[in-house]
Amino acid sequence: MEIEKTNRMNALFEFYAALLTDKQMNYIELYYADDYSLAEIAEEFGVSRQAVYDNIKRTEKILEDYEMKLHMYSDYIVRSQIFDHILERYPEDTFLQEQVEILSSIDNRE
Repeated sequence: MEIEKTNRMNALFEFYAALLTDKQMNYIELYYADDYSLAEIAEEFGVSRQAVYDNIKRTEKILEDYEMKLHMYSDYIVRSQIFDHILERYPEDTFLQEQVEILSSIDNRE
């Protein structure tokens, strides 16, 4: 499995998990977060490997579709970069640092 894809799927899952069905959440979490194989997931749920594979592929597409429409993950990345840039550029400005901390906590950045 590609590390970049795994990281992206885990990030998208964090943002959009509440929009998935329980089965979709379980399969994606086991496959990407817990590194289960298709066979292990199939055995756990009493289904075929093909059923697990199809569900995971559909769910990946659903997560990508949510991101294309809502942009929650990409907006989070941009905000994080802006916060980092502000903190780097104005290290002596305590007011600005406090404001960035407040925004970061709202964003669950820390």
